[in-house]
Amino acid sequence: MKLGVNIDHVATLRQARYAGDETTAVVPEPSVLQAARAALEGGADSITVHVREDRRHMQDADAREIHRDIPLPLNLEMGATETMLEFAVGLRPDYICLVPERRREVTTEGGLDVQGSREQMQRLVEQLTQAGCRVSMFIDPELEQVEASAAAGAPMVELHTGRFANTEGAQHKRELQRLVQAAARAHKLGLEVHAGHGIRIAHLPELAQVPHLTELNIGHTIISRAIFVGLTAAVREMKEAMQRIRWEI
Repeated sequence: MKLGVNIDHVATLRQARYAGDETTAVVPEPSVLQAARAALEGGADSITVHVREDRRHMQDADAREIHRDIPLPLNLEMGATETMLEFAVGLRPDYICLVPERRREVTTEGGLDVQGSREQMQRLVEQLTQAGCRVSMFIDPELEQVEASAAAGAPMVELHTGRFANTEGAQHKRELQRLVQAAARAHKLGLEVHAGHGIRIAHLPELAQVPHLTELNIGHTIISRAIFVGLTAAVREMKEAMQRIRWEI
C-alpha cells in the first residue's frame, strides 16, 4: 500500500503570515520544499499538492519547485477548469487528480460530479494524458460516478473517504460498505483505486476491508501530528501503521 502525503497545510500556515507581503526581507516559512523533503525521508511514496484557482495556499512556484527537486512522483490536485488545465500542461506532473472546488470551502467537500459533466471530463482527461500525466477522478463512492469516470477515460479514481472518516455507528458502517462496493466496481472496470480525505491511523483496519486499494492520500492528520513529533516522524508513523495492516487485494 502506497502513501501519498498532502502538504497543502504547510502552505496554509505560511500564507497565514506571508500572503500578499511583498516587503518581507526574510524567506517565508515554513518551506513547502523542506516539508516535501521531510515526507520523502519519512517514507512517502508521492507528494500531493492542491494548487487552487484562488491560490489560497499552494502557489505555482511551490509545485514547480517540488516537481523539480523532489525525487518522488508529484500528484497535482486541481479544479477541472481551462486555467488549471493550462497550468498542469505546463507543469506536467506525474499524476493529476481532478477535484471539485468551491470558493468558500476550507477543504475539498465531496467528490467531483463526473456523471454530470462527462464530456468536459473526457476532454480534460485526453488533454492531460497527451501531456504525459495519469489522471484520477476524486469522487464520492457512488457506482454511477465510478462508471462515469471509466467512461471519461480516466485510468484511476480516488474515493472520497470524508463521510466515512467523520461518521460513527450505523452510518459509519454504511459509508464503509459504499467504499467497498465502489472499489469493487472500479476494479472490475479496470480502474486503479486510491482513497483519501480525513483518514487517520485509527481508520486503517476498517479501510483494509476495501478491496483493490493501492494508495492512500493523507494530509491533515500527518501535518497535525508533525506539530508534536516533526514531519518525518509523522509520515513514518503513518507508513509503518499501514505496513502492519493486511490489505484486501
